[in-house]
Amino acid sequence: MSDTQVKGAKIGVVETDARDKTRKVVIHYKVPHPKYGKFVSKRTVMHVHDENNESHTGDVVEIVQCSPVSKTKSWKLSKIIEKRSI
Repeated sequence: MSDTQVKGAKIGVVETDARDKTRKVVIHYKVPHPKYGKFVSKRTVMHVHDENNESHTGDVVEIVQCSPVSKTKSWKLSKIIEKRSI
């Protein structure tokens, strides 16, 4: 991963690159079930501003929080950690 990670930055995978300058990034994580203790998979979907349309579906990216760009976008693309392999 990244050795110079920005504080508050998150790492996720681009799910959709259909819109111009907007990406849908998914962050997968696991949490223990409150009663049974078994780990349950969860995910968070964030709309990310990508000014230069650099990322594409399947890329692993680092995103950082910013002031709201639109109603749903308050994250911006910091850098692409890993390009998808075709």
